[in-house]
Amino acid sequence: MSRIRKTFDTLKISNQKALIPFVTAGDPSPEMTIKILHQLVTSGADMIELGIPFSDPMADGPIIQRASERALAKNVGIRKTLEIAKEFRKQNQVTPLILMGYANPIEAIGIDEFLKLCKSSDIDGVITVDYPPEESKAYVEKLKQNDIDAIFLLAPTTEKKRIEQIIKQASGFLYYVSLKGVTGAQNIDIEQVKNRVGEIKSLTDLPIGVGFGVRDPETAKNVAKFSDAIVIGSRIIQEIEASDESNMLENINKIIRSIKQVI
Repeated sequence: MSRIRKTFDTLKISNQKALIPFVTAGDPSPEMTIKILHQLVTSGADMIELGIPFSDPMADGPIIQRASERALAKNVGIRKTLEIAKEFRKQNQVTPLILMGYANPIEAIGIDEFLKLCKSSDIDGVITVDYPPEESKAYVEKLKQNDIDAIFLLAPTTEKKRIEQIIKQASGFLYYVSLKGVTGAQNIDIEQVKNRVGEIKSLTDLPIGVGFGVRDPETAKNVAKFSDAIVIGSRIIQEIEASDESNMLENINKIIRSIKQVI
């Protein structure tokens, strides 16, 4: 059983929902990223989404774009991201690690090399934003051969036929994007998201995580009532951006704990 599946099963027994924070590898530095990852777990994260810095992140809003720019300025790319993951694994073999990135860096080093690095860094799942399901069957098959979950995004505009196609390939969980737009947006329509998640749940037993608009405990609490996981990214990156290293971990701790308490 994968770490992701085991985590969801364990949380379900106690009627809890998974908290999945996102951070960009290398922001504000590779060394600090490792400390942040451990802090996230200490503060209550159930899984962690680790972003691969990329120069043209089409799904990410300005906050995460700036994080990528800061990381790229420190020469953090796909290989360094996986080195960071490997370093994290030296002390933590329990918390699922999910990579989130784009096809270009993967294609640049080659899928087989990418999967070899993922395997050596003990990665549990991969979200590749711009690999459409129609063109990623071979890629997904290779992920599964390496015991890595292929996690897909579903948008408010994704039609039922396409959802069914994605479900056939997906594993781990499905990531529902709560609004039309990029990460960091605000004012999501809770009732609309609830209805949409309900529709998706009628088609699959896979857990559903919701992100792209969850920034505070109140929103997280409302979304957790009908989803299986809460993904929060831009709010954490915002705190990293505004903090210095002396108070960064404590500031992150406050955010994560405040959200974990209500879900």
